[in-house]
Amino acid sequence: MKNLNLLSFLDQRTKEMENNVALGTRTSLGWAELTYKGLSVLARKVGSYLISIGMNKGDRVAIISESMPEFGAAIFGSVLAGMTIVPLDVKLTIHEYEHILSDCKPRIILSSEAYLDTAKKIKALIPSIEQIVVIDGKKAEAEFPNLYAIETTTQKWRHKRLDETAIICYTSGTTGNPKGVEITYRNMLSQVISIGKRFHLGPNDAMLSFLPMNHLYEISVGFMSSLNKGASIYYSHSLKPKDILSVMNSKKIAFMATVPSFLKLLKSTLEAEIKQYGPFKSRFYKFKYAIAYALNNPFVSKLFFRELRRKFGPRFKGFMSGGAPLEHEVGRFFETIGVDIYEAYGLSEASPVVSMNYKGHRRLGSVGKALPGVKVRVDSKTQELQVKGDNVMKGYYNKPEMTSEVMTEDGWLKTGDIARISKKGFIYITGRIKNMIVLSGGKKVFPEEVEAVLTKSDLIQECIVYSELKKSGAKQGTEEIVVKIYPGENAIKSHAGEELISLVKAEVKKLSLELSQYKRPTNIDVTFEPLPRTGINKISRKAILNAK
Repeated sequence: MKNLNLLSFLDQRTKEMENNVALGTRTSLGWAELTYKGLSVLARKVGSYLISIGMNKGDRVAIISESMPEFGAAIFGSVLAGMTIVPLDVKLTIHEYEHILSDCKPRIILSSEAYLDTAKKIKALIPSIEQIVVIDGKKAEAEFPNLYAIETTTQKWRHKRLDETAIICYTSGTTGNPKGVEITYRNMLSQVISIGKRFHLGPNDAMLSFLPMNHLYEISVGFMSSLNKGASIYYSHSLKPKDILSVMNSKKIAFMATVPSFLKLLKSTLEAEIKQYGPFKSRFYKFKYAIAYALNNPFVSKLFFRELRRKFGPRFKGFMSGGAPLEHEVGRFFETIGVDIYEAYGLSEASPVVSMNYKGHRRLGSVGKALPGVKVRVDSKTQELQVKGDNVMKGYYNKPEMTSEVMTEDGWLKTGDIARISKKGFIYITGRIKNMIVLSGGKKVFPEEVEAVLTKSDLIQECIVYSELKKSGAKQGTEEIVVKIYPGENAIKSHAGEELISLVKAEVKKLSLELSQYKRPTNIDVTFEPLPRTGINKISRKAILNAK
């Protein structure tokens, strides 16, 4: 790895694939696509401009933008200038931006037109910010330099050592105690190399993602690793399954990077379409599904559901799922119709991917095997999964004490996740230490276990389990298990309000019989609004708990 760097990476791919599409996104005027050569040209514009206005090696550059080709140019341009990238989640509040950027003190913001107003508000709050540069469009205000208008000047690109920081990615805790994960060039390259060994993408393949480019999973898997293989990457700003399927067909998508909540929504959409087939065809589908489900044979699945799989496009190979646990029945549905899902696991502190399933090595319910070069172990006392390798972060920015809290004395990263590892190396995540509920009698409950049981029901689209202190009665002051449930649009349309609440509560009580009595929810809260989500479409436990 010592002879590799991101600058040579960009040069090599530009020479090999210069006329191939690197990045594309759908706009109101159609598809905006950028070739590898075009990406290189725009990256050099960004890099030369940053150097020409006096940005120094190691200075921080914040990027606020939706996922689009120019975001990729902003990343590589910042690398060429030797700057440290701070990608911002577009869903944060101004208050949260103020906490984050007061911590890392960037000198410049690269912004899309869509978030220019936000960038201006940020600049007014953060004294370290000297300038805003708009990275897309021609209609930006004249007072701000525009990527397409600035000229490329001859500059000497700034190489950085592998142990220097490439990205500072801010995770949870941004409102009170900003926690910036420092990702080095060694971390980034280790991910590109390891993921490349797991997925055999090539210059003729296309990748689809709707994940935000500020997130490390998208940067490592969807962006850097796909470009390393010469693939084309397309971004969809619609979360509607029908829109996604349309893109998958028109762009002949091979893989899609996604999250479990989308896969569950896609499953519901496909099942709703099947119900419209008519009585005979619908019953015949159910008959075939029951046989394929029981046999669990890939050949039978591909034979029975060839017509259904055409909806995914002519070259589709499978979904890569991460960010949250994949429900068993959702996984079995796609497996039964012959569509592969490769579940992965990671955390920002590990750059972020630790493990993934891959062709010939796939287990439903498992997050796969550790990536090449990544070591994993389970602590014998706490059952916590621990990680070691070139993918483990440099530390939390300016937070040595916080960094030491997540590292063992012998240099292993503590993930905070409870896990077991099979004899064949497959990792199974069974809970999270921080989410663990300790009842008055000392019994421990992992919310993820309860959620997995409850979401088996078609009446429950999403739910979250947590604990509250009882405010009255003989057990006042002790913990009780609460579940907050969103039934989903289909259930809300099919049943009246109070009727649906009664049905859901009855369903929870029935499914809870699969759990030990102490794990069963005693407080059932049904809401008719979708649960709040994070930037990667994961249910935000923090937002729900803060709203209590």
